[in-house]
Amino acid sequence: MTIDTLVSEKLDLALRECVPCRGGVPPLTEAKYKPLLAQLKQWSVIDGHHLEKTFEFKDFVEALAFVNQVGEIAEKNGHHPDIYLAWGKVRITVWTHKIDGLTDSDFILAAKCDALRP
Repeated sequence: MTIDTLVSEKLDLALRECVPCRGGVPPLTEAKYKPLLAQLKQWSVIDGHHLEKTFEFKDFVEALAFVNQVGEIAEKNGHHPDIYLAWGKVRITVWTHKIDGLTDSDFILAAKCDALRP
């Protein structure tokens, strides 16, 4: 086990910072993203390409407030998900556009979204 693997697996993802992708790096393989996915709450990896989760709320206002919080986190981290807002639900889809696949930062952003809903 390398130090990078140990850090990726053991440090709380929500406490880490997203790292801007400059391109030229391969997307995470299933072997590398599985331990990260295990740290998230009910997120799915779709086609090995992106993360997705639907959050449920009691009404539109609560869902919109969550979207605004996610927007603040995304802007602070320079990592922006696709967000779908509907009455009582928000779907977050995230991947690293520059490499058209998953990086550690996608899992970090997902964990930060999870942290908004204890």
